[in-house]
Amino acid sequence: MLKVCHLYPELLNLYGDRGNVMAFARRCRWRGLGVEVLPVNPGDPVDFREMDFLFLGGGSDREQNLIARDLEKRRDLLQAAVEDGLVVLAICGGYQLLGRYYRTLEGRVIPGLGLLDLYTEAGRKRMIGNVVIELQIEGEPVRVVGFENHAGRTFLGPQVSPLGRVLVGCGNNGEDGTEGARYSNVFCSYLHGPLLPKNPRLVDYLISLALARRGLPADLAPLDDSLENAAAEIMLRRLLK
Repeated sequence: MLKVCHLYPELLNLYGDRGNVMAFARRCRWRGLGVEVLPVNPGDPVDFREMDFLFLGGGSDREQNLIARDLEKRRDLLQAAVEDGLVVLAICGGYQLLGRYYRTLEGRVIPGLGLLDLYTEAGRKRMIGNVVIELQIEGEPVRVVGFENHAGRTFLGPQVSPLGRVLVGCGNNGEDGTEGARYSNVFCSYLHGPLLPKNPRLVDYLISLALARRGLPADLAPLDDSLENAAAEIMLRRLLK
């Protein structure tokens, strides 16, 4: 039984981000793998050590401020779980919250959790549109599609790696050609859409990592992804022409 922690599902759910949890759980169940989804809202108890996959979605500045204090109380337990290999997917605002700080246009510095070596600065121009990135999954280049809509410009420090390189779109900051961040089993991205239903290969990689961490067989039975792959191929042809 894999346990999925969905942090703040009512507050952090921009652009259908909860679809990432649905895709993870559904692809487990289609293979006969037991999965339990635990929604965790502010004040709810949770033991991250018992979780196998944690999802933190995106929200507006208001929603992020509402959960920041609650998330800070959980910082040490979350950091310990991350260092123990917990599989995490953080999107947009959730991505920013895991970093060191967010600097507003007025110069005010809002501290992040500091779990990842990255920081974000507010920009005057929003970065909006469809995105294609190329990332490595078990040594193989994989093209991933999604949609970005953010004004924050994120810059990575030496302790984290980019999730992928931008082929189309702006990515982390519109300057250095990177998108997202990777540290251990933590995956961060600005891509909504939601990300995982559009990219089944990435979902399965996260499932495999979660199984391997539990010492369970990580070789997944294949599924019929013809519809998902056809939709992605249409987007790739349109965007890479």
